[in-house]
Amino acid sequence: MKIGFQMDQLSALNFKTDSTLPLIYESQKRKNTNYIFHPNDLHFQKNKVLAQSSQIKFTSANFKAYKLGSKKTLDLGSLDIIFVRQDPPYDMSYISSMHLLEQVNSKTKIINHPRGIRNAPEKLLMLKYPKLIPPTIITRSEKEVNQFMRIYKNCVIKPLYGNGGEGIFFLNKSDRNYKQILEIFLNKSNEPFIVQKFLPEIQKGDKRIILVNGNPVGAVKRMPQGNEIRSNIHVGGKCIKTKLSKRDLEICNFLKDDLLENGLFFVGIDVIGNFLTEINVTSPTCIQEIKRLYKIDIAKIIWNNLNNK
Repeated sequence: MKIGFQMDQLSALNFKTDSTLPLIYESQKRKNTNYIFHPNDLHFQKNKVLAQSSQIKFTSANFKAYKLGSKKTLDLGSLDIIFVRQDPPYDMSYISSMHLLEQVNSKTKIINHPRGIRNAPEKLLMLKYPKLIPPTIITRSEKEVNQFMRIYKNCVIKPLYGNGGEGIFFLNKSDRNYKQILEIFLNKSNEPFIVQKFLPEIQKGDKRIILVNGNPVGAVKRMPQGNEIRSNIHVGGKCIKTKLSKRDLEICNFLKDDLLENGLFFVGIDVIGNFLTEINVTSPTCIQEIKRLYKIDIAKIIWNNLNNK
């Protein structure tokens, strides 16, 4: 088959943790021809969605050992499958690329479906499940934040459209930086932001659970280091083995039908204690970490599921 990967620049990837590279490598092992391109490479012309793309081939199991072909114009409608794998920020550039991808020939399967991605920002999709998430507000009102803080005392504040733990702060009114933190969020952009009750269970880590075709297939616990409240790998979180609890499975089962209905085939959810905190549909990670800890090959599971489809 001919497979496309809309992704970030190779130079920007962490080759030890990136989850797109094992997907490409598994595709290559199955004798597929693989192309990579970036959101800014997309253009629409003569009723076709085209991209300036390069064929990629790995020369060994070391992901840094690859060869790139010269850039050529590729009709995305000629591909069998396209993986959408670029990281947020979830901005107008991101949304525009989803609209363009939605115009690709309907015979081309896109993972995840661009409409599903567009309608499912990670920190907003979870609002559909109030019984699964911690107490949460989304606002631009300092008054509303203060009222929320009076009830829950310790909270976290974070941007709606960030990723990798960027811009997340612990919030407590006794902190002398409290007002300055709020000012950063009020002045940095015109977007609302999210404030949630702080979950002390984060000290025991958060779980990243990978769902493929609606079913949990692997999980890893990410442990914050030192006094850090963020467990994301991007900010130094350490991955350790974990087991799925009864509550974890309840959350996965609760989400399954909605994920499938929206074409969200490859998803990573984050769970702290008993609460769902994010639903990652743009570029879920932790494939390499899960393989190192458990010998579970998520890339292979994904491709097996696609072949079965």
